[in-house]
Amino acid sequence: MTLNPGQVRVIDPILTNVAQGYAHPEAVGHVLFPRVPVRQRGGQVIEFGRESFKRYNTRRAPGAATKRLQFGYEGKPFALVQEALEGQVPWEFMQDANQVPGIDMGTEAVNEVMNILTLSLEIEQAEKATDANNYSTPNKVALSSGEYWDDYDTPSDPAKQIRDYRETVRGIVGLRPNVMVIGAAGYAALTEHPKVQERFKYTSSDSITVEMLAKLFNLRRVAVGDAVYMQDDGTMVDVWGNNGVLAYVPEQITTRRMPAYGYTYTLTGHPMSEEPYNERNQKSWMYPVTYERAPVLSGIESGFLIQNLTQ
Repeated sequence: MTLNPGQVRVIDPILTNVAQGYAHPEAVGHVLFPRVPVRQRGGQVIEFGRESFKRYNTRRAPGAATKRLQFGYEGKPFALVQEALEGQVPWEFMQDANQVPGIDMGTEAVNEVMNILTLSLEIEQAEKATDANNYSTPNKVALSSGEYWDDYDTPSDPAKQIRDYRETVRGIVGLRPNVMVIGAAGYAALTEHPKVQERFKYTSSDSITVEMLAKLFNLRRVAVGDAVYMQDDGTMVDVWGNNGVLAYVPEQITTRRMPAYGYTYTLTGHPMSEEPYNERNQKSWMYPVTYERAPVLSGIESGFLIQNLTQ
């Protein structure tokens, strides 16, 4: 009898809960691409055009026909990507840890693996969100002289810029973006910007926070992409670069059929941790973790890309 992958794998429910509950400390991609479960490893992305975001007149006169509306349509194909990694804990480490109460080497191994897997996902999400080719002309801008957020000699007006960009999106889909992800350099420039500081001069003596910026820009959330990764030559690269992304993302996600900027399609039950096994040749316990997912752009017209935040 041939066993399918589901029969071969034996899931460790406790460590799977650890993997599914892991939150990368620097990751913000989920703000634009919230996770939703899918049962198939491939299919068609449910995409949303302008009609999915509009407000409709649903009133009906007696005897009149009831209006009909179908949200979303099957767009580009998607295929989940499987990433798998094993955390290794040598016997010696395990034995030493057992002498210290409260140290769970298995949990630490799974968390270390998830740190790597979620960084990989963050990079993919950022690549999709900051690729200008994914946006139509009205939904993107590259800042230039007089517009940079760190040009304090001829200061721009970030609050007005963001207000204008949000209105552009509202004019296209009928809803304003409610979240924003910005690169670390852009955030640093905002906190030092004279016009931004002026807005808080009489209300707070604290350093400017993302919560304060969200209130200033009338957004549900502002998130800063602080994650970095190392290239093969040792160079450290900002995942989100010198960019900002405004997007409409519902506050509560219950299904991938809700109009939104993007989603992370995730195979049901993932990330998944299999039962650890003892590798005698390496005298170590192995903790395998598998994560099948794919970030997708489902309502790109509800987003706005800002490039070149700083000089």
